[in-house]
Amino acid sequence: MKLRTKIQLFSSLFMLILILLVTISIYFWFSKISSDRDLEQLSEQTDMIVRTLNANPDIVARELLDAFLPVHGMIRVIHEDGKVSVTQYKQKEYTDLPITFTVNESQQIITDGDGIKVAVIARPMIWKDGEIVTLQVSNHLLGLQEDMRTLFYVLVAVSVIMLLPTIIAGGLLSRFLLSPIQKLIQTMKENIRNKDWKKIDVQNRSRDELYEMESTFNEMIDYLKANFEKQEIFVSNASHELKTPISIIKSYAQLLDRRARENPEVLNESVQAIESEADRMQKLVEQMLLLAKNKNESLMEKVDLAALCEETIATFAGAYKRDIQFHQMVNGIHVKGNQDQLQQIIYILIDNALKYSQDAVKLMVFEHDQQAIIKVTDYGKGIPEDDLAHIFDRFYRIDKARTRETGGTGLGLSIAKSIAELHQGDLSVTSKLEEGTTFTLKLPLAMGN
Repeated sequence: MKLRTKIQLFSSLFMLILILLVTISIYFWFSKISSDRDLEQLSEQTDMIVRTLNANPDIVARELLDAFLPVHGMIRVIHEDGKVSVTQYKQKEYTDLPITFTVNESQQIITDGDGIKVAVIARPMIWKDGEIVTLQVSNHLLGLQEDMRTLFYVLVAVSVIMLLPTIIAGGLLSRFLLSPIQKLIQTMKENIRNKDWKKIDVQNRSRDELYEMESTFNEMIDYLKANFEKQEIFVSNASHELKTPISIIKSYAQLLDRRARENPEVLNESVQAIESEADRMQKLVEQMLLLAKNKNESLMEKVDLAALCEETIATFAGAYKRDIQFHQMVNGIHVKGNQDQLQQIIYILIDNALKYSQDAVKLMVFEHDQQAIIKVTDYGKGIPEDDLAHIFDRFYRIDKARTRETGGTGLGLSIAKSIAELHQGDLSVTSKLEEGTTFTLKLPLAMGN
């Protein structure tokens, strides 16, 4: 069942039940009010009959009772032995009521065999010979029956008149609510069918929940489009980066097949080249996996950033025999993060500085404005201003020839940037040509530092 049908069916059934409850209540309330009113009138008429009989004992009872006889009723006098001495009526069927002697006054509404309501008053009185008898006065409420029939037709007509606008309003409401949803479904189908990034026009729309749904859909399309384009660029760049070492390995393998048997020098050169390119491919794949891994949540703990910098510098100093100057302004600078990932940032920044500079590299760590700050400075040839905006892009390299020589992949700084953002930090760069480059990492201090 479609949602539009459900809305119309629910609204119609709800209104139908509500109308039925109201009309039934009105019907029975009107019936009770009218019956009580007729019963009260008949009771007053009975009181008048009793007073008149008591005031005029010499008048013949039949003639007197005939003057008070209801149009659709009966008057009779019932004795203690159950006999009826006087019965006045207009039609014979009005006398079908049960004959009951009582010394207590009673008022009731009963229903006869034809389903017609009858008001019955039974009142004790003293008869001419001093005997106590029961005066029974009844009236068939034919007028009430006719009024109730008319009321029934009126209520049915009013219910139908009220229900029709409800059905129409339900249809209009469902169309209003479902039109944006149908447009959303149609747009999604077109995007799937045409492999497009079509969005929904939300101009001149009221700012309701449907507007928020459409706006969110448009934002999602923009997000998916941007990520899809990044994915395409990433795959394209990765394919390009892997294609070069594969081609080199293949070329040297063919050279080995042709000339290695006669020329041992070719064998050594080819093996070294294949090993070098294989190492570069391994490094590229590891960095790509690390870049993807850093997007996931990691174990966060309190890390001494200054000690981590000192430990990483010691590793580089022992391996490269380079001058790395370390300046620590305060002791015990703690941040909350993943120690391995934070060490990876420091490693990338130092490695990058060593590759692009032959002079000393300076690393400073200090606190400022509730932040831990690391500055890594090299005194190389610097980065052109046009390249600064792309320095953190994946696979972006300023000097491709030099990077090829040094074994760079163009992923290191992108990985460092990703890790910094994962830790609610920021990684930025400043540079001057022929003077050097400074990378600045800012991380929020741990609580209680």
